[in-house]
Amino acid sequence: MTPYDSALATAAPTAPLVDGFGRSVTYLRLSVTDRCDLRCVYCMSEHMTFLPKAEVLSLEELDQIASAFIDLGVTKLRLTGGEPLVRKGAMDLVERLSRHLRSGALREVALTTNGSRLAVHAADLARLGVRRVNVSMDSLKPEVFARLTRGGDLARVQAGIAAADAAGLSVKINVVALAGDNAREIPDLIAWAHARGHDLTLIEAMPMGEIDEDRSDEFISLADVRRELESYWTLTDLPLATGGPARYVRVAETGGRVGFITPLSHNFCEGCNRVRLTCTGVLHTCLGREDAVDLRAVLRSGASRADLAQAIRAAVTAKPKGHDFHIERGAAPSVARHMSTTGG
Repeated sequence: MTPYDSALATAAPTAPLVDGFGRSVTYLRLSVTDRCDLRCVYCMSEHMTFLPKAEVLSLEELDQIASAFIDLGVTKLRLTGGEPLVRKGAMDLVERLSRHLRSGALREVALTTNGSRLAVHAADLARLGVRRVNVSMDSLKPEVFARLTRGGDLARVQAGIAAADAAGLSVKINVVALAGDNAREIPDLIAWAHARGHDLTLIEAMPMGEIDEDRSDEFISLADVRRELESYWTLTDLPLATGGPARYVRVAETGGRVGFITPLSHNFCEGCNRVRLTCTGVLHTCLGREDAVDLRAVLRSGASRADLAQAIRAAVTAKPKGHDFHIERGAAPSVARHMSTTGG
């Protein structure tokens, strides 16, 4: 038990986190690094400048802030990046956080990954209580995958998926729909995932951070994708709530599920229950807004547990009603920060 946990053990129960619109916040997406071993074209520039080490939260600080959220009623924690498994000590952080699973305070620790290092860590993730991983895989064609990721190895990612499956982890495949790159592959990607027992979620390209291309050239509405899928498959809406923004359907012909995350064509903010902490300790209560509260500054000023909780509560109370994403040719991104900095 850490000193922070000792303080919690003697503290009175606290009221849950509720924003100004009555939405309970029970889900924290925790970015452990802004670094990644891939350079996906829709996510970041080819020549990214990453943060100096001094600006990034230590493992102890990540643990302390995550524990503060758990004390305030967060029951789901997702580790993100960049690529979380490139962070030195990432598995030590998972081990630290697993104590909250054993105590019952935390219902789930999950992971979003590009899969490149999953084969090495899948068994340990399962041992430490992780039950679900989301893996990004935008193409089944090695040459297309390598181009979209600027050098990624599709076989390595698929080996990671197989290792996760063998370790007993539930795997979901994430696919960013891109009009000129993988739109024609979407049925094949769905069939590949479903044949292996994996759900697949389609995601619209989001206007976050300057990249080397104009996103308007690649944006495709998932409403159009769904209509195309329905021309030869039978899709049935599912009342499935996974704690995320996806709306799910069942594909009768494959027996699997497909999720649609539609930040542009269909706003999903009404049921938002999540906030995001960057690896520098900046809390964003909305993916599509520039709102920011610096919890690193609070923590490094010597704040007490109560001070940290108060800063978190104030930020959540001010959570915006929703985002206002838009993609227009030549326009600046709706949000200046890159997705890799925010943690998805």
